Amino acid sequence: MQAERLRGAIVLVLCCAWSTLPVHAVELTERDVGPQAMPAEIEPIDAPFKLPKLRKPEFGDRRVALELSSDLQKSTLVTETIQQAIDQLSEDGGGTLILPRGEWLTGRLTLKSGVNLHVPQGVTLKFSGQIEDYLPVVRARYEGTEVMSVGGLIYADGAERIAVTGRGTLIGPSDGPLREARPGLVEDVVDVTLPVEQRVLDGREGRHYFRPQFISLIDCHQVLIEGVTLRNSPMWNVVPIYCDQVIVRGVTIDSHGVVNGDGVNIVSSRNVLVEYCTTRTGDDCFALKAGRGRDGMRTARPVEQVVLRFNHSSGGFGGLSCGSETAGGIRDIYAHDCVFENVRHAVYIKTRRPRGGGGERITIERVHFTSQYHGILIDMIGLPMYVGELGHRLPRRELTPLTPYYRELTVRDLEGTCATGDALKIKGIPESPANELLFERLSITAPGLPNLADVANCSFLDCTFQAKHPALKLLDAAGVSFKGCRILVAGATPEVDVTGAESKDIVFDDQEPALTEQDIHAHDGAEGSAVRLEP
Repeated sequence: MQAERLRGAIVLVLCCAWSTLPVHAVELTERDVGPQAMPAEIEPIDAPFKLPKLRKPEFGDRRVALELSSDLQKSTLVTETIQQAIDQLSEDGGGTLILPRGEWLTGRLTLKSGVNLHVPQGVTLKFSGQIEDYLPVVRARYEGTEVMSVGGLIYADGAERIAVTGRGTLIGPSDGPLREARPGLVEDVVDVTLPVEQRVLDGREGRHYFRPQFISLIDCHQVLIEGVTLRNSPMWNVVPIYCDQVIVRGVTIDSHGVVNGDGVNIVSSRNVLVEYCTTRTGDDCFALKAGRGRDGMRTARPVEQVVLRFNHSSGGFGGLSCGSETAGGIRDIYAHDCVFENVRHAVYIKTRRPRGGGGERITIERVHFTSQYHGILIDMIGLPMYVGELGHRLPRRELTPLTPYYRELTVRDLEGTCATGDALKIKGIPESPANELLFERLSITAPGLPNLADVANCSFLDCTFQAKHPALKLLDAAGVSFKGCRILVAGATPEVDVTGAESKDIVFDDQEPALTEQDIHAHDGAEGSAVRLEP
């Protein structure tokens, strides 16, 4: 009895002393990230994988200042004039096309090789909301599936050495058909058994169409998007697809309230740098995607060798997201020194059973965040409303070519606070658990402690979790270790809730406060021997 009172007193002291406990604080604020902190030139990149030296494309000395009559401002389409200037400049060997001050209305603009479309401060380029201003259809990829559709407000296909630069503003349509979020999932709308050229979605003769992305570049090489502000996108904002050597820096994106208004989506591209950008979205802020399902497996184009650094988000779904389009593979990703404020989840790793592919060799370091829900969410299941019965964890399915995976994920020095939800939640799938995960020096305050399901070979090193609810949940978790961690619960001791016959080799070593056998609750198929307490 005396020992129990002493143990309770120790717990009370620990809970009251949170503010004095040593934690590995992330010394990073919004002053250190985003466009206002961006240096003029690209600083050296130190990534945990081989990356070619990324340089801004060069456009030579040819600079063309486009002239537009002030009578054409705001209400008259100037698409043809701008497009002719882009085409001519490309034919002449390339250079920089400088738009004149004012507000100009345009339809789709197609970048051509060797052209830098420069939008200086004082220039507003506003895009039409009428679908006919974005026809004929072009090669595009919508949520991981190849189609022939309207593409992007700014578009390129197969171009080299292209850029959109300047301090000007690009504004998506305020009304019109292009703003409509058309009902229907891409799997239900697109017949992927057809050749891509027959998957025409142009809104004519009763055919479906998809909202365009803002800047959509496909199969391009040496790309620079720098300095511009994007507002009111119909859908995703900056979207390089199948591109190589891409630099996105100092871009400001505001698509708050836009359905699927993702910020920067790197899609099946390689050798990419995204730095000093800031987003305010209603969906994912910075995302990595690689196709979905059988069509994504057909193209088999990974997103790989991507560095994201010194970026900022104020509102959005996932601060940094991987997936859920994973068919081509997401690999060799390095994100560091970012601030994500008021996002739903700071890190959101996702896929679905029918998506295929997966992710590996993903490293995330030095992130400060505030979240509305979870700090880190790894969700490989999704919801039945999107994937039908496959959105249910059980029964365990047979492995197929479309069974996804996530492995070799490292998150270290991530610090923040969650308003609701758990510090970390993992929802693997029984037939393909989330595997080889390392969480090091996390410092997260949240209502709930880590909640892990269907995981294997997962290590927590020197982490601090502060929570209101005492249960640390482990379902079919194998090879999970907590070493040198502080798991602190207001007014209570932590409890380890272990379920599932697959749970085994769970170790708590050098825990603070120290756990006892009475704190371990094994049930629903789990053996008491699944958990081992080290001194």
